[in-house]
Amino acid sequence: FAQKYGITVNSAQPDASSQEEINAANQLRGTERAPDVFDLGANVALRNTDLFAPYQVATWDDVPDELKDPDGLWVSDYGGYMSIGYDADSVPAVTSVSDLLKPEYRGRVALNGNPTQAAAGFNGVMMAALANGGSADDIAPGVEFFRQLKEAGNFLPVDPTPATIASGQTPVVIDWEYLNVGQGAALEGQRDWQTVVPDGAVVGAFYVQAINKDAPHPAAARLWQEFLYSDEGQNIWLQGFARPVRLEAMTEAGTVDKEALANLPEVTGDPVFLTQEQIEQHQQYLLEHWEQAVE
Repeated sequence: FAQKYGITVNSAQPDASSQEEINAANQLRGTERAPDVFDLGANVALRNTDLFAPYQVATWDDVPDELKDPDGLWVSDYGGYMSIGYDADSVPAVTSVSDLLKPEYRGRVALNGNPTQAAAGFNGVMMAALANGGSADDIAPGVEFFRQLKEAGNFLPVDPTPATIASGQTPVVIDWEYLNVGQGAALEGQRDWQTVVPDGAVVGAFYVQAINKDAPHPAAARLWQEFLYSDEGQNIWLQGFARPVRLEAMTEAGTVDKEALANLPEVTGDPVFLTQEQIEQHQQYLLEHWEQAVE
C-alpha cells in the first residue's frame, strides 16, 4: 500500500488486541495519533459500532451479506477455520476429532489458549462440539469431549507456540488453520507439520475492518480499505494462509492466486459462523463448566 500510493503507514502497536485498538481510539480522540482504521475480532467490533464511519468499498457486492454490516459500518476481511495441526513424523495422521482420543495421542494434544479467554481455544471447543453432536447453539458436547480427552491422558495443558511446536513439545495443536499452515511452512525441512480441517466440524470466524469516525486521515482510511478489498489486497491475505472474504468471488472470476490457494487444507461440509448471541451464550457456559471438565 505504501509503495503503491506513496503513503506512509504508521502502525503504532502492531500486536495490539482488538480491545486495545478501541481503547486507543477513545484515549486519542481528536488528536493526530488517533487510529484511522480498525482490524478487530467480530465480538469486539459489534460492541463498538458507534465508533465507526460507514463506507462501502468498490467490491462490496462480493462480500456475503452475513459477513458485513448492511450500512457499511464494518466488513469482514480475512479469516479461516479451526483445524488440527500435527507432526506427521511423531503421531499418526489425524483424520477426525475423535482420533484424538486414541492412545497414540497420549499427552500430545494441545489447545491454543484457555477457551474462557482466547478466541482460538473457544472455537476449538466449538469444533469438538460440532464433531460430537453439538450445534451452533450447543457447545456442551465440546466441553464433554475435552473432559474425555483429559481423562484419557491425551490433553496437554500447554499453550502452544511456534517454539513448542518446533521443539516437539506440542505435537498436536488445535488452532486456526492459517496458523497451523503457517507453522508447516516455517518448519519445512525440519518437521512434517500437517493441517486438517475435520469433516463435518467446520467452524469459521472472520476479523473485520472498520473506519474510525474520528479518523484524522479519513481519505487515506478509505483508500486503505479499497486496497484491502481489491484482488491484490485479498490475495496478500491468501498468501499469508488466511482466507480472504472475497475468496469465492475471486475464484469464480479467475483472479485468485491459485498457488496460494493450493496451500490451504481441503474443507468439506457447511461452515458454521456463530452469531454474537451464540458467542455470548457459549462463553457463559464455558465460564461455568470448563475448569471442572479439565482440572
